[in-house]
Amino acid sequence: MTHDLDMALAGISGILVTPYDDNGDIAPEKLSPILDRALNAGVHMPVVNGNTGEFYALTTDEACTMVREVTALVDGRAPVLAGVGRSLRDACRLAKASAEAGAAALMVHQPPDPFVSPRGTLDYVQAIIDASGGMPVMLYLRNDAIGTQAIVDLCALPGVKGVKWATPNPLKLAAAINACDPGITWVGGLAEVWAPPLYAVGARGFTSGLINVWPERSMDIHAALTAGDYPEANRLIAGMRAFEDIRAEELNGTNVTGVKAALLAQGLDCGPTRPPSAWPLTPAQQQQLDTFMAENGLT
Repeated sequence: MTHDLDMALAGISGILVTPYDDNGDIAPEKLSPILDRALNAGVHMPVVNGNTGEFYALTTDEACTMVREVTALVDGRAPVLAGVGRSLRDACRLAKASAEAGAAALMVHQPPDPFVSPRGTLDYVQAIIDASGGMPVMLYLRNDAIGTQAIVDLCALPGVKGVKWATPNPLKLAAAINACDPGITWVGGLAEVWAPPLYAVGARGFTSGLINVWPERSMDIHAALTAGDYPEANRLIAGMRAFEDIRAEELNGTNVTGVKAALLAQGLDCGPTRPPSAWPLTPAQQQQLDTFMAENGLT
């Protein structure tokens, strides 16, 4: 099935968890009911090997397996966005595996190297594109300190289709949008809570970990923002904000913990998170989650 990648990028990029079995090994088959629920709700683009998928806790072998298995589970129902990153050779290997698996596009994690340079990042992204055979790319920007000109240069690389903007700086986003090719799709990369202010300056679409647990609410928020109905979007976001507040605790160390704990409450055991992520939720955090799940009929 052929999908419109630009439309999907402007939709919801649903960041999937990585399930583990009782031995702590990856168990991608556990994603089947989660994917079915999300895709049936209308989620536009499932994302494998994103941060909610514990990308940095996986080995490259595991990440390659995840992209193969998730793409097979999706089975053409939606375009799959595949995260790649870490060392250049790891990223290139994963890009090649993602292309072979049939992913629609790559999400290039911003390099976490302590000595990353803007011009070195250009070479990094270009090498990944080459390794994939020229796949479309969405850049994952978590640090806008590289400056607008560096962002312009990255967006000018052939094949770059979008930017996942994951910094809470709408004015810097507005400057980048104004400076770059109008064909670039700017995706709100801070989930539902930050979608309205980023939409207000030109972002379209947003990433979501909530889709693992409550995809219908994510879709309703997207519909409200698409219609320009900010009061309704804000009302819907207020009703799920407690979930994001739990995920933001401990320096965001409970980001994935909150999602997996909610899935467990729904009878979908995806295993614990791997250290250095926090596991399990504290009693107070768990009580907050239990209240949220009960109030919204999610268990």
